[in-house]
Amino acid sequence: MADRVFNFAPGPATLPYEVLQKAGQDVVNFQQTGIGLIEISHRSKEFIAVADETEANLRELMAIPSNYKVLFLQGGASSQFFMVPMNLLGPGKKGTYLNTGAWSKKAIKEAKLFGTVEVPFSSEESGFKRVPKPGEYATADDSEYLYYVSNNTIYGTQFPDLPVSDKMLISDMSSDILSRPVDVSRFGLIFAGAQKNLGPAGVTVVIIRDDLLTRTPANTPTMLAYKTHADKGSMFNTPPCFSIYVMGEVLKWLKKIGGTAAIEKINKKKAEMLYAAIDRTDYYRGHAEKESRSLMNVPFNLPTKELEAKFIAEATAVGLNGLKGHRSLGGCRASIYNAFPLEGVVKLVEFMQEFAAKNPAA
Repeated sequence: MADRVFNFAPGPATLPYEVLQKAGQDVVNFQQTGIGLIEISHRSKEFIAVADETEANLRELMAIPSNYKVLFLQGGASSQFFMVPMNLLGPGKKGTYLNTGAWSKKAIKEAKLFGTVEVPFSSEESGFKRVPKPGEYATADDSEYLYYVSNNTIYGTQFPDLPVSDKMLISDMSSDILSRPVDVSRFGLIFAGAQKNLGPAGVTVVIIRDDLLTRTPANTPTMLAYKTHADKGSMFNTPPCFSIYVMGEVLKWLKKIGGTAAIEKINKKKAEMLYAAIDRTDYYRGHAEKESRSLMNVPFNLPTKELEAKFIAEATAVGLNGLKGHRSLGGCRASIYNAFPLEGVVKLVEFMQEFAAKNPAA
């Protein structure tokens, strides 16, 4: 692993090294079939076994009830911004959305194409620095669901607990799925793009309660109806086979280290270490309010843009890659998803202390 660096990129993000090694072998010769993984038929018994095992492990790790379907779709999480309201809203129906970042804002825009949208909370005016506290919003009585983004990659905020609502919850968990235990039975639908915490880009996981499959309006295009994919076991068309396979290997890795309860402890340790370094002086300033801080994405600023550019360049030179902040926020950002090793956070904290000592603010 001498040539490996610590990859703080927000997605596609770092994967367990052992998963990369196994995938590299199987791309050339999958299970000694003499056929490469990315060549094998999605309807072969070998790949069907991969898909079935991947679903079974996801169900086990998330304790997904039997009355929920697990779908492996394409189009990224961004396609779910319109698929959710296309399938679950319609003329005269309302959805409630909590606006806590760029991705919820995009979802709100799409939802307005298919029904009425109510936004009882938005942190946009304050720079998306926090998520709401219980009591700061209410879900309308005539709303079909409450939609929220559990973790906000750009602004580094995360819901510490499930939102309070007596309505069905729908969540975009793209950047923190499987980072902690969650009660799936509280949700009507959960979706997540894989490229942050599950695997490579290309597959989007949708977990949907059975009864919602029949809500889809009759004029919905076939490929955009959840029931189409549920009825065919995600094999209505050729699925993203490689991404599903790698996700399956990531799930095996997560099971091996103890599942969501174990990884949550590791994630908290990594985040606490990094936030402590940020809070130690005024040199580094975190973007998110402390009560809303994410365990997955940590954006922060230095005293000047010039120092930020120097920090990113020098960090990259010593093997700390991907620390440039999102273009809409600037500054720096460390994404420390499940597969990101603790040693990388230790090295970053040491670098931060050395950099501040060598480059005092004017």
